[in-house]
Amino acid sequence: MFNFIKNKLQKIYSAVTSKLASFFGQAKVDEATLKELEKLLIAADTGVKTTRTIIEQLREGIKHGSIKEGESLRIALEPILNDVLKSGGSPNLDTNVFLLVGINGSGKTTFASKLAHQHVQHGKKVLFVAADTFRAAAPEQLTCWAERTGADIVLGKPNQDPASVVFEGCQKFKTDNYDILIIDTAGRLQTKSHLMDELGKIGRVVAKQLPDSSIATLLTVDSMLGQNSFEQAKLFQESTNVNGIVLTKMDGTGKGGIVFAIAHELKIAIAYITFGEQPDQLKRFNAHDYVHELLYQ
Repeated sequence: MFNFIKNKLQKIYSAVTSKLASFFGQAKVDEATLKELEKLLIAADTGVKTTRTIIEQLREGIKHGSIKEGESLRIALEPILNDVLKSGGSPNLDTNVFLLVGINGSGKTTFASKLAHQHVQHGKKVLFVAADTFRAAAPEQLTCWAERTGADIVLGKPNQDPASVVFEGCQKFKTDNYDILIIDTAGRLQTKSHLMDELGKIGRVVAKQLPDSSIATLLTVDSMLGQNSFEQAKLFQESTNVNGIVLTKMDGTGKGGIVFAIAHELKIAIAYITFGEQPDQLKRFNAHDYVHELLYQ
């Protein structure tokens, strides 16, 4: 069932850019055009509230005569979408401590490896902390990525208190003069209260042990899950200080309509996008480039 839903979402997202192009080729843009565009944006998981904000601004453009045909619609849409994404602010990624949160299966550990690879390639000394001590495969998976990327790792014992593993990691980070610390946490959202308490405790440990370090708390969300990703982001935002979103499993920019809803409604910045399984398939999110590719590719 999950694969069926995933395949359906892939078809929806991959069709977004081609359907947008059909709007931009129209000789006349009117209310009927806006109704169809509204349906497309909602289908692409842009969110009802955010979509209505976008459509209302376009409606004003039609009313005042600045939007008459397809090309003027595209020209008007670009700054509107840019402003929606920028409403989430800009994440501080020039930091040395990364706390990664997100549900199991959202691509968190894979993102950790890509982030480590990026910093190692820039000559940085990177340390992983495997703080997901309750999922049997998690430490082993992160250990494999540490070996592949050239990073070091601090491992706890099975079922060890994650905050105590993080404490050990912070001590090693300071003692051995590492440049970058990447903490991979658990993601058992089905036990929400326990998970959020655990994340809060980890955050306090890091803040106490590394008071002079800036900490980026990044939430990984699966781009294929649409509105479910929005709900996950909302839950984590309520319990943790999320600084930025990492949109994972991106095969093309047409798949990530949910970023507009997250930025606009939750006021969380989009930090990175990832795609594929290779260590170098990661890039910082750029709102202008993202929107431009969506409208012009």
